[in-house]
This record gives sequence, C-alpha cells and structure tokens, in this order.
Amino acid sequence: MTEAAGNRLRFSKMHGAGNDFVMLDLRNGALPPSPQLAAQMADRHTGVGCDQIITIEAPRAAASVASYRIWNADGSTSQQCGNGARCVAAWLVRNGDTGEDAFTIDSPLATHPVRRLADGDYSVEMGVPVFEPAQIPLIGFAHPRGEYLLPLQGETVRFGAVSMGNPHAVIEVGLVDAAPVERLGHSLQHHASFPESVNVSFAQVLEPDHARLRVYERGVGETLACGSGACAAAVSLMQRGRLTSSARISLPGGDLRIQWAGEGQPVFMSGPAAFVFEGEWSA
Repeated sequence: MTEAAGNRLRFSKMHGAGNDFVMLDLRNGALPPSPQLAAQMADRHTGVGCDQIITIEAPRAAASVASYRIWNADGSTSQQCGNGARCVAAWLVRNGDTGEDAFTIDSPLATHPVRRLADGDYSVEMGVPVFEPAQIPLIGFAHPRGEYLLPLQGETVRFGAVSMGNPHAVIEVGLVDAAPVERLGHSLQHHASFPESVNVSFAQVLEPDHARLRVYERGVGETLACGSGACAAAVSLMQRGRLTSSARISLPGGDLRIQWAGEGQPVFMSGPAAFVFEGEWSA
C-alpha cells in the first residue's frame, strides 16, 4: 500500500525472479514521479534500489482492476514489463482490490488477462508478438526474417527481432555465461537500426523445452530477469524450431514458463511475484 503524505511517498519493494521494482500507488491522485525522482529512487547506492519504478493507477478498461506505468532505472519510460505485470497482480490481490483468481490489468499498451495459479505464481497474457521490422522498430529490413545479420564492431551479429510491446533482439549463443552481454548489448542499443533502442537477449538452448537467458535491458543494463525478454527469446526460438511451444526459460534470478501456440496467437508467461519490504520515501 502506498500513499503520498506531504513530502513522503509510501512504496512496496517487490521482485519477480530477481527483476526488482518499487511500487507506487497513485490512485489517491498523487502525481507520477518525474524522471529525476524515478532515477533517484532506483539508485542502488543512494535510493531504494530497483530496475524499474511501477505506478499503480486507475484502470482504463471498464472491467480491469487497475492500470500501471513503468519507469526504468535511468528515469526513461517503458511500454511493457512482464515481471512487473505479475508483481502488479500480486500487489492488487494482497491489497484487497480483487479476490478473484482471474482478472485483468492495463499496461501502457493493452489489457492483460491474469490468472493466480495454485502454487502462488501468476500467469499473464502478454499479447501477440510482432515480427514486422517496421513495427519493432528495426530499420533497414523490409520483411520479417527468422534471423537478421548486422555488421557490428568488426563482426557480423546474427539475431532474431520481435516486439512484445517493446523492441527485442535475440542472439543465440553456445554458452550464455561467456556471452558478451554488456559489449554487444550496449552496441546494439545504440545502433541506428534500432531507433527506439532495444532490449538484447542472449539465449542458450539446453533442451527442446529449456533455455538459459541473460538480458541487457534498455535504460537499466543487465537484469536478473526480464519477463518480456523471456517471451521474446522464447517466441523467436520457437519460430525457428529451436524450442517447443511450451518452454522453461532460466534467467539468473529464476525460471519463467513461456507458452505460445504460434503466429497470430498471444504469449503466456508465468512465474513468481514476491514482496520484499515496505518503505517510505522522504523527498
């Protein structure tokens, strides 16, 4: 439960598979954080410390419980956050805003059906993946491809590209522990082919239904988990026959389950949502 009181702002600290958030309830009319305040709160040395700030706000769709918005650690905004969506769902259940096991919440882009699972995890329908380059956006390619080739730093990088409401590049590697996550991730994010930057995933297929993943996120850097990145990596690999339609994606912070029935169908992501502590920010 969060509320503004004078210059104090109450918050909940949460994480989904290690991807951590500061949750702010703005339904009492409080203003959203400025980019500067979001960056201050996200700082791991002088602030609360998190990958993203998530604000819980009044629903936009009539049947939804609430809506949410996302600020990255650098103060920039994001259109989607899969681990954050599960944490929003768990926060709303704990807060008493819904007693149902199935309900909907509104992200900045769409309305997402949510299910509370028997083991305490949450499943979120993440929408239909988009492969058209212009809609990712990815410049320089007219038609979708299973893999794209891009000259970068004296080498040719092979990657899949997909939008899950935010842009993703997926690089398959032989050993994810040795992947040049920061070097290539940073370079791709600043490449002219990605005018809105890009989240960069490095995936190692272990079994037909299991892959390991590391993600270098826009506005954050490498995180312990990225829900939309897990969805993007899974569907990119599924599209090329590298993973089955239901797969476990192992990230440094934990496992997520991704299910996708194929082109034109929505992606379903399930995983944990955990509360860490409650606090109050004094400006």
